[in-house]
Amino acid sequence: MTPEEQQKIQINLQEIAEILYKNTPVDNLQSFESVELSVREHLIETVAPEIKRFFFNSAGGKGSGRKRTIKSCVGEITLSSKQAQKLGVKKGSRLSPNLEKCCLLLVVHESFANAERDLKMLTGIYVPHSTQHRLLERYKLPEPEATEQVKALSIDGGNVRLRTHEGEESIWRNYKAVKIHGQVGAAFFQNNPDLVAWVNSQPQSEAITCLGDGHDGVWNLFNQIGTIEQRREVLDWYHLIENLHKVGGSVKRLKRAQNKLWQGSTVEALTEFVGVTSKESEKFQKYLRKHQSRIPDYQNYQHLGIDIGSGAVESLIKQIGARIKIVGAQWNEKNVPQILRLRCAYLNNDIKLSISA
Repeated sequence: MTPEEQQKIQINLQEIAEILYKNTPVDNLQSFESVELSVREHLIETVAPEIKRFFFNSAGGKGSGRKRTIKSCVGEITLSSKQAQKLGVKKGSRLSPNLEKCCLLLVVHESFANAERDLKMLTGIYVPHSTQHRLLERYKLPEPEATEQVKALSIDGGNVRLRTHEGEESIWRNYKAVKIHGQVGAAFFQNNPDLVAWVNSQPQSEAITCLGDGHDGVWNLFNQIGTIEQRREVLDWYHLIENLHKVGGSVKRLKRAQNKLWQGSTVEALTEFVGVTSKESEKFQKYLRKHQSRIPDYQNYQHLGIDIGSGAVESLIKQIGARIKIVGAQWNEKNVPQILRLRCAYLNNDIKLSISA
């Protein structure tokens, strides 16, 4: 930009500022915040639409075809169908790509109603919550992909509340989440076959550590991942010890059992409970026998750098729950898979890449 051009812009902007100031209600000029909001409103409604030459020049002139008004972060811009196509605006969309990103980044954290309110507060642009809902429904989010070979993964389940009529009892349904340790996570609603297919589509190492709690559904899924030769099934150490301490009783006995389990000595750990006939003790002994093949030498595994805990997927479940379990949230069943995918894309630090396509 030449000095002459800079001077011309400055003179014109000063004249524009004077006109806009004269046409601003006095009540809107009483505080810094009210002035700031008034200036933003002028920029969006008056100034930005007149800078449409940016869009026209980038799209190759005025263009031809049916006209379409696009709501953007800099106001409303009217383009022809050919111009919109050249600039990458999706067919039928009334929102600019960047404004769509803003909507989805809010929706991934909060309710649609709050996203409507907060978008208006943050950008000055109003997009109804119903529009944001439809945006989520139709958005195509790519599947997450592991960038390195899968060496360890864990699976766990969470619950989502489905929409019911007023006065009816709540309906909760299960979804499964899988976390490839150190990489990406994904969640699948009532669709275990897709979970298995997704994991098996990722690059896999010669040995895959599969970590889970004692739930049969988790181990049934692991049985379908990779091959028998690849899988190294490991009962989560922290769940194991949590169940141990539910037995109660002698602290010394529990400590001895824990030390033996830490070294993978299940049989020796069981001897600690000989003669202990409480319901909790019998339940724990049954638990140990059931998962005996999944209880390794945890001490050695830790020394070798092999994962012994499934905290990664538990963290993923909690972070998903922070969105789908907000107070009063109920979901249409058809929308659950998409919100799970969107939330996981954000948690994978892939939200910008995912929603720019």
